[in-house]
Amino acid sequence: MSDVPVKANEAGGGPPGVPAASEARGLGSTLVLALGTFAVGTDAYVVAGFLPAMAGSLRVSEAAAGQSATVFAIAYAVFSPVMATVTARLPRRALLVGALLVLALANAGSALAPDYPVLMATRVVAALGAAAFTPAAGAVAASLVAPAQRGRALAVVVGGLTVATALGVPLGNLADRLLDWRAALGLVAVLCALCATGVFAVMPVLPGSPRVPLRRRLDALRHPGVVAVLPLTVLGLAASYGLYAYAVPILHALGAEGPAEMWMLFLYGVGAVGGNLLAGAAVDRHGPVRVLAAGYVSLGVTLAAAAWASGADVRRLPLAGLLMVAWGAATWFQTPAQQVRLISAAPQETAVVVGLNASALYLGIALGTGLGGALLPVGVPMALTACAGLAVLSLAYLMLTRRHR
Repeated sequence: MSDVPVKANEAGGGPPGVPAASEARGLGSTLVLALGTFAVGTDAYVVAGFLPAMAGSLRVSEAAAGQSATVFAIAYAVFSPVMATVTARLPRRALLVGALLVLALANAGSALAPDYPVLMATRVVAALGAAAFTPAAGAVAASLVAPAQRGRALAVVVGGLTVATALGVPLGNLADRLLDWRAALGLVAVLCALCATGVFAVMPVLPGSPRVPLRRRLDALRHPGVVAVLPLTVLGLAASYGLYAYAVPILHALGAEGPAEMWMLFLYGVGAVGGNLLAGAAVDRHGPVRVLAAGYVSLGVTLAAAAWASGADVRRLPLAGLLMVAWGAATWFQTPAQQVRLISAAPQETAVVVGLNASALYLGIALGTGLGGALLPVGVPMALTACAGLAVLSLAYLMLTRRHR
């Protein structure tokens, strides 16, 4: 790639595109951003792989330990628009690399945390780094390609997050078994630092953009299409991802314990990667509403089946594996479609709406994780049933707002 700066568009989303002959090159450039989102995703999701061990070490319940994911998600949702405003004028490469270095330092702090409050504080710092990186990566990816390719480009960037669930979480579970959970977080810190080096080496020099005041970013919420579409991100992620922080206790209820945990977490990731890539192509071909409808139906059926299996004490590994694949696919089926809907609703505010969607995504994760932590002591079947109900509610909301573009 050339190091010649590319002019940023007025919306703050980075370069407006590349020459027509470089369309494939634009899609290829998003792979670099996916490397960074892989590091971010590993940071956000790896706790699910060693939650019981971390809870025991810090002398808290599994529900309390899982709230570290809630704190991360809430901090991300709150700080994402603030970070986008504060960092608007920074060159894009410097911003992306700096955010990854913050993540590296935060994970090192989490690995060394002597107690639960310090751990929670380091998760807030990690959320700041993620809030600076992910929206910028999504906006740059959307601007590097033609509008008809946005679904695929966004799927590639989000693919870094889904690959993290396929590899990062089960590898974290393995690292916990071979070493301990602190060593696993230390490895995540090293991964973030390596990804920062890779992004610095490969990404072109892209300038910042005029600062978009926070008030203007929030003004996008007055757009009828944005107001109609954005709540579905919150609802859909609460339904689909809310219990993932508690994946290991759920797997135990489904009969997957010991070494089987790692493979089941890997199967979730396989489903997530496949669902995300399939959704990216399907959005470009069939439109986001049909893709979302298929995803929510699949999610509701999957969670209801898991609730039945755990309640009836059906402990069969093939069934647990099938449910994990379907759960991963249905969870990550929705993200590219939602981002395309929002960009279409406010095409002149790409960076703003991508950032708002990222905040809504993590708000949904926070609500879902909080709900899961509250219901898990009651029982795994109850928690799964509640999330299946949220999936049905998501489908109903989609049907009510399907005409908004």
